[in-house]
Amino acid sequence: MKNVATIQKEYGAYELRALYQKYAAKALITAISILVFFIALYYVSQYLLEEEEPVYTVRILKYSDLGPPPSIQSNETQPAVAVSAEAIVKPSFGIPVPVPDAEINPEQPEFATKDEISSEPSPILGDEGNGVSGGQIAIEHEEIKIEEEEPPEDFVAYEKEPVVVKRVEPVYPEIALKAGIEGTVYVKIWVDKEGKPKKVVLLKSDAEIFNDAAMKAAEKWVFTPAMMNNGPVSVWVTIPFKFKLK
Repeated sequence: MKNVATIQKEYGAYELRALYQKYAAKALITAISILVFFIALYYVSQYLLEEEEPVYTVRILKYSDLGPPPSIQSNETQPAVAVSAEAIVKPSFGIPVPVPDAEINPEQPEFATKDEISSEPSPILGDEGNGVSGGQIAIEHEEIKIEEEEPPEDFVAYEKEPVVVKRVEPVYPEIALKAGIEGTVYVKIWVDKEGKPKKVVLLKSDAEIFNDAAMKAAEKWVFTPAMMNNGPVSVWVTIPFKFKLK
């Protein structure tokens, strides 16, 4: 075996460097080849050991192709129903004409006569019902309750105010006339949807002697109804009645 000194004598520095690069390249290629071989062997073994995934087949059908549900499908045929044409009696129209007994159809239904119907007793309801004995039926008339209109609020919005159609002047009390008493009475009138006074309330009075005369006169006044949204509404109207001597 040649030692380093002998090799150095046979080869120069340049040759040694070239041989080093040559064998280093061969060693690197060999190492890479071995590494690639083992990597390839690993993946091949994994591929061979891997289980195949199941293949699913999806079939798309139209709803019309499905057909009826299985519960409806039945191979059993329904039994036929025999229909006899003789059992059907055609209605006839016209004036009844008497016929001999031999020509009477026995299947023709018999109808009760007027006398038979009148002889039948009328139905009698029990004590718990609305009837009475003796074949008479008693009908209880329910009372019709008409709900009274509630008075409007003190302030009701309206588009058209009520206008006086009929004005009635109060009668001057004779006692106040002789005594020379004057005064003013303020009343509040509830004018309904028809324009009629439904209620009169006393608000203020200078003398009580005029109260009755003012309220009686207010009850006779007539107005056009107040309007709101093209419809009548009930409102309160304040009217002063002045009692003055001429």
